[in-house]
Amino acid sequence: MNPNLDDLQISARIALACLDLTSLNNADTEADVAQLCQRAQGPFGPVAAVCVWPHLAAYARAQLPASVAVAAVANFPHGNTDVDSAVQDTLQIVQAGAQEVDVVLPYKALLAGDDKAVTQLLTAVRNACPGLLLKVILETGELKTPTMIHRASQLALQAGADFLKTSTGKTPVSATLEAAQVMLAAIAAGPVAEKTVGFKASGGIRTVQEAMVYVALVQQILGVQALNPKRFRIGASSLLNDIKAVLDPSGAPVVAPASNY
Repeated sequence: MNPNLDDLQISARIALACLDLTSLNNADTEADVAQLCQRAQGPFGPVAAVCVWPHLAAYARAQLPASVAVAAVANFPHGNTDVDSAVQDTLQIVQAGAQEVDVVLPYKALLAGDDKAVTQLLTAVRNACPGLLLKVILETGELKTPTMIHRASQLALQAGADFLKTSTGKTPVSATLEAAQVMLAAIAAGPVAEKTVGFKASGGIRTVQEAMVYVALVQQILGVQALNPKRFRIGASSLLNDIKAVLDPSGAPVVAPASNY
């Protein structure tokens, strides 16, 4: 059953306010970021954040008002166990004046049973960005099973994650409802986390109708009070175009720039 326009528009406004407008193409330039930052401030209101590579974070910060956060990625997209490299990424993000770090959990190490390597890297990154919002990317499509996704969620929360994020968008399977349920349940199970930690669905969400199911799931598990940028994000590049189409059905179609995120 298709949702009616009113329901779509309510979800579109939530998705817009909680959107991390993202460009993480290998060849991104300042010109690409400038275009991204311009799109982030549209007629229906601003997005929550713009997410870019660390070396472009300072440029993005200079293009945006303080009300729009800048996020950048660390240990991305490979999720290696090189602590020094991940910390260097993080320090570059801090020095750029960004507000948020999206770090990839060393998911291959986790799959190999090396919880210690996961904790060491995440803790080092957390310590390198005090005061910044830390989103930990679990890469759930590679972890595959609920057991591994739950374990990754636990380790991320123990290391001080402010958000659990599904995916890099660089692997064959990105955000899924099944993974989201496990992650949200892990957040809800913590007496502190259930009131403070957020959830970010990222990768493959291109329409408001696709975003709606994540909005509903977050509301179901964390409550309606979590439907704000402090607790809920959607990482996307093309979703903004469908948001605009839903909020202004009579408007001209917008062509999205190519992105693999």
